[in-house]
Amino acid sequence: MQFIHIVVAVLISFILFVSIDLIFNLPKSGSTRGVKEISRAIGRHGGDKAGGMMMGNILCSPDASAGVLLGACGVYIAGIPGGLIAAAFVFFGCKICHDDNWYPSTTGALCATLIVTASTYIGFNASVWIVAMVINVALIQGISQIHASHILGKLWLIREGKTKEVQK
Repeated sequence: MQFIHIVVAVLISFILFVSIDLIFNLPKSGSTRGVKEISRAIGRHGGDKAGGMMMGNILCSPDASAGVLLGACGVYIAGIPGGLIAAAFVFFGCKICHDDNWYPSTTGALCATLIVTASTYIGFNASVWIVAMVINVALIQGISQIHASHILGKLWLIREGKTKEVQK
């Protein structure tokens, strides 16, 4: 049963953090130093520029993936108050990084606090969500940045209502 919970949590948390990043336009431009260079490097190696922007935001400053992960950790440690404290930490982390685009990360932490807490009432452990986010970050950043950037770039194009292929 735990395996099924992990699979469900991976899918829900992926949809959650990617949709939050897309809603707040993270693929459009980098919000901190280094993001544009990461995007250009991924593009030079055959990846998608918009997907590279999302991946650069994940590396350079808290984004929705960090918010979701830390929100799940907060709920695991101290329930709803822990999730709210995690959201505050994420907010201040963005300020430390001089990231004016603090909305996705803080929204991710707050949404994760609600979703993780609600899921505990139907039998999920909060730890499942932590595992799920570690898996998601590993899939996006660790396995193939080129392929991950194409997937994220295609999701960005869908959000923008375009059908164009890879953005270089």
